[in-house]
Amino acid sequence: MNDQDTANEKEGQLEESWQRHLSAEFDKPYMQSLKAFLLSEKRKGKVIFPKGNQYFSALNATAFDAVKVVILGQDPYHGDGQAHGLCFSVNADVRIPPSLKNIYKEIQSDLGLPAENFAMGCLNKWAGQGVLLLNSVLTVERASAASHQGQGWEIFTDKVIEVLATETQHCVFMLWGSYAQKKGAMIDRSKHLVLSAPHPSPLSAHRGFMGCKHFSQCNQYLEQTAQVPIDWSVGER
Repeated sequence: MNDQDTANEKEGQLEESWQRHLSAEFDKPYMQSLKAFLLSEKRKGKVIFPKGNQYFSALNATAFDAVKVVILGQDPYHGDGQAHGLCFSVNADVRIPPSLKNIYKEIQSDLGLPAENFAMGCLNKWAGQGVLLLNSVLTVERASAASHQGQGWEIFTDKVIEVLATETQHCVFMLWGSYAQKKGAMIDRSKHLVLSAPHPSPLSAHRGFMGCKHFSQCNQYLEQTAQVPIDWSVGER
């Protein structure tokens, strides 16, 4: 991230429909402090993931009016070449991370889809169908998990969830793990479908993520509310 990246975070980097709902956030003190923090870290020579022009990739890939499903993550991947702005997703040429492997296994079991449809870790296909793949924190220092927590991103992404929860209806929120479930506590269950399960990490997936059947429940709800269900296959590499 350079000075120009910082200056352009508000103008030109955020998709228009999201700008209408979120533009006021960029003038608030917490966001000014966040910008200063990111610029300071970059000037110290620290490497930040994802790239500056990908901080808002989740919002840019799924316009506000197109959101049908929200999957909440925590932090971007902190390994080289992994993070590209969508939670749980990696660039197409990167090895599929363990949590995403478990997500794929659950989809295959739940929907009966063949394993060859899940040969890569890039989830752009989901985003293009209305699945908002939102991390709570949108940046991280290279090789330092959770290093940007508490700097302001959580306030911004709380606002994203708030505007979706209050100004839309019939969204499906998938909240995996206690962190996501706390962050989604504000969601009105009478307006939206909220699906909760343990995190798909290998450390916790066996406690109830595997077998949760969130993907079939999601598609059933979308059909019941006159929406097109999601094709959860990803495709071959």
